[in-house]
Amino acid sequence: MDRAVLPMVIITFVLPGYVLADRGAPNNVYILQSSTSQLAPHPRLKRGWIWNELFVEEEDPILRVIGKLITDSDTGNFAIKYVLSGEGAGEIFEIDEYTGEISCLKTLDREEKAFYILQAQAIDRRTEQPVEPESEFIIKVKDINDNAPVFQNEPYVSSIPEMCPMGTTVVQVTATDADDPLAGSNAKLIYSILQGDPYFSVEPKTGLIVTSWPNMDREARERYLVVVQVKDMMGLNGGYSATTTVTITLSDVNDNGPNFQHNLYTFVVSESAAVGTTVGRIMAEDGDIGVNARMNYSLEDLEESATFKIQTDPVTQEGVILLAKPLDYESKRRFVIAVDAINDHLDARFLSIYEFSDRTTVKMLVEDVDEPPEFSALMYEWKVPENAAVGTQVGTVSARDTDAANNPITYSMAKSSDMRNVFRIDPNNGTVTVAKSLDRETDDWHNLTISAMETREGYLSSLVEVFIRVLDINDNAPQLSREYQPHICEGTPAGEVIQRISATDPDDPMEGHHFYFSMVPEKNTNPNFTIRDNQDNSAGILARRSTFSRKDRTQYILPVVVTDSGSPAMSSTSTLTISVCICQPAGHCPSGGVEAFALSMGLNLQGLMGILVCLATLAVLSALIIAVRRHRKRNQEKLSLDEMETMEYSEKVLRYSEPNSNQNDCLPAQVPLRPHPRRRERRLRREEVAASIRMSLRHSHLIGPEDEVFRQFIMDRLTEADQDPYAPPFDCLRTYAFEGTGSATGSLSSLESFTVVESGAERAREPTTRFFRLTPWMGGAEEETSF
Repeated sequence: MDRAVLPMVIITFVLPGYVLADRGAPNNVYILQSSTSQLAPHPRLKRGWIWNELFVEEEDPILRVIGKLITDSDTGNFAIKYVLSGEGAGEIFEIDEYTGEISCLKTLDREEKAFYILQAQAIDRRTEQPVEPESEFIIKVKDINDNAPVFQNEPYVSSIPEMCPMGTTVVQVTATDADDPLAGSNAKLIYSILQGDPYFSVEPKTGLIVTSWPNMDREARERYLVVVQVKDMMGLNGGYSATTTVTITLSDVNDNGPNFQHNLYTFVVSESAAVGTTVGRIMAEDGDIGVNARMNYSLEDLEESATFKIQTDPVTQEGVILLAKPLDYESKRRFVIAVDAINDHLDARFLSIYEFSDRTTVKMLVEDVDEPPEFSALMYEWKVPENAAVGTQVGTVSARDTDAANNPITYSMAKSSDMRNVFRIDPNNGTVTVAKSLDRETDDWHNLTISAMETREGYLSSLVEVFIRVLDINDNAPQLSREYQPHICEGTPAGEVIQRISATDPDDPMEGHHFYFSMVPEKNTNPNFTIRDNQDNSAGILARRSTFSRKDRTQYILPVVVTDSGSPAMSSTSTLTISVCICQPAGHCPSGGVEAFALSMGLNLQGLMGILVCLATLAVLSALIIAVRRHRKRNQEKLSLDEMETMEYSEKVLRYSEPNSNQNDCLPAQVPLRPHPRRRERRLRREEVAASIRMSLRHSHLIGPEDEVFRQFIMDRLTEADQDPYAPPFDCLRTYAFEGTGSATGSLSSLESFTVVESGAERAREPTTRFFRLTPWMGGAEEETSF
């Protein structure tokens, strides 16, 4: 409708200076007249534009004239030139400048553009002036049915509750058509059901899908696929159509109760099963799903034994039967219980309250198992006095085989529980007796582990704990709590307490300890001290006079008798040594250590400390003097050892020559060698020299004078000789330092002489012997290789 009135609106507002004339002219001819003023006293009819309503049919491939636009001043002599401008001018539309005919040059699509706004001018060819004011007009694209309807918002999925009444709204489908809804029935749509009857129907004009079948059951069918068709042109032939599929699911409601598949369930459970063991699982079927299928199981014990209980598995919705009490095949072999299943969520719209539950019967059969012997008590606790004689009976344990076989039982005691073999047990009747003397002060409790074992079949056994408490008897005398060292100050007044004492007793009487303190009965009363019992297991020692002085006596002996309250009573006598002290102003008596020693010598503490400091100083000085002397002696011994080593090295430097040799020219006269000077910073240790020479001798048969090792060895020895003024001349050392590699007689060095040649001196005098060993002459040991 808006597009139809648009040309009129544009004409009214764009061309306010023109009015329509001859509104009732035939053939939809419009005449535009110009009005310069509405207030003119004498209105004058103006000339205007004349044209037919212009339409272009879409999708028309034929180029044709669609209309004519002229001015009423055109006389037909082609004096007026028509010019076209605006949307699509020259490209889509053109105007004949002589006749005013308008032609369409292209195929148009109304869905792309529904109309075009153009402007026309009429110009006088002679004057080139406009004959009429510019006119604006519209060319509409006429619609044809060239578009099929299209469903929106696909896919369509909906859910409705089962058992809903007929006419329940499911979902609304919507389709659109791109054609002009005002141009005939091209865009007028009609909906229909192709698949889904008789359960669903659709409203033809709105596309609203509703149920057409009452009380649809989800348990019978849960999902429906409804195919809806839409047609344009009101469903007439020649129109376009489209289809869509609507998925409709029935949601569950609680219209079914639980139902057991069997009236009786039977389970077998071993009598040895532990409490909490799962005996079995049962399940009631429910056609519903989700929360509507949830249920609870309850157990009714028909025999009221409370031996079993039931729980609901939240995942599988099964009833789990558990063992609540221990089983005993010999006592009861069968149980019968009733189990109820009821829905959690009840909906009275569909079923009565009684239809949401079901009941079944469960039978439990107990299976016999060979069990170990069973003691008459879980544990035993006995008492025995510590003075019980060996063989005294302490108690008896009892066990029996609870199985039908009732096998005989034998008893034994675990070795680990009675390491000292204090008790023994009769293997036949389980009687425990004392095997050794008891002492409560050593062990007041004995924990025994006793075993009972079957003597036939499975030889099963069980254990029980036995706790034996050793009862106390008064067999220990009380003693003073500690070693007391009482003292009394000079001038202490009579009646003053000089020491508080207490006692202990390892016994443990039922009524507790009570000790009595007294003095040893004498013919005469002790004139110096007395004892006062405080009646709280303690006593005080009091002075009986006030004239105590170290000049008279330094110590007093006081025997103290301590007696307990046992039956019979036990007592002990302890002797206290009471020292007489010269107490300090604060009442402190130096009763031990340095202070007491000083007092015993008649010295004060300061004098004694001075004497001790002097003695300590003398001891330190004496130790230092002894250490210095030992150090000097050690150094002298070391220097003497160095001189002996030097003499040992020097004595091994000997001269040898072949008979009739001419090498004596380079040898100096033989003189005694002097020892090295006492320069410790330059002296080589014997180990270093020996190692160096061993290395040289080890390679002496493999190297020559030009070898780097040999050259370095000679240079090291030369450096030592240059720095030591007491070393022998280097030229003489050169005579025997290198022996050569081609000698048939082997090495000439005495350092490699490992065996002593017998009668070396005699062989040296033989004219045929050219060389001889030097070791026997110099007394060197076989392992010595230094020189």
